[in-house]
Amino acid sequence: MEIQIRNLKADEIECRVGMLSEKGISLLLYKNARVDQAILDETFGITGWQRSHCRIGEDIYCTVDIWDESKAAWVHKQDVGTEGDYEKVKGAASDSFKRACFNIGIGRELYTAPFIFIPIENVRIEDRGGKKIVKDKFAVSRITTSEEKVILSLNIVNQKGQTVFSYGKNPVLVSSRRPEKDLLIREMERTGVTEQEVMKRYSLSSLENVDRETYLRILTALKKTKTAA
Repeated sequence: MEIQIRNLKADEIECRVGMLSEKGISLLLYKNARVDQAILDETFGITGWQRSHCRIGEDIYCTVDIWDESKAAWVHKQDVGTEGDYEKVKGAASDSFKRACFNIGIGRELYTAPFIFIPIENVRIEDRGGKKIVKDKFAVSRITTSEEKVILSLNIVNQKGQTVFSYGKNPVLVSSRRPEKDLLIREMERTGVTEQEVMKRYSLSSLENVDRETYLRILTALKKTKTAA
């Protein structure tokens, strides 16, 4: 049976500024090499994959080998990396590894990300020596994807937990009764508590199909929380 690569979780995705203009900024979604290593270990086992690097001309390539038990052979995926601003060789090696992992299927859903734009009035900009710098930090608080690795919904927050970008439909508690869903969402909005914080606090992979006991624990805790300023 073919092994499936799972889709990325919200806390495995990084947000970086792609463009800064007078109207606002755009964000790009990334994964890092540590996420790739963790998913490879999780999917194939620590002895079920290996990586190697080589230089072809001026470029550094990475080959990721996956052991195919049915064929009793290694399956190879290779890609080239681009140099970073610092530690250029190390940056190119890391980038080539991440690209090779895209070929395997890790994080391929990021290619389907919508254009992420945040208006300038929602961003803190600082002038440093004549250069504009974005002071805010951003994180993915929610993402849902299809089995075909297509992003269906996406929510991005700043360092204060405030939503700065939302895409698609909010799937929170999709199988729960509608009034209870609405009540929980209103309490989260009132307190400023994010979905990511709730999931981390109650060890949940998502807020979909939360059981009755956990739902009541979350709601009780939120009701005891002060309204956000």
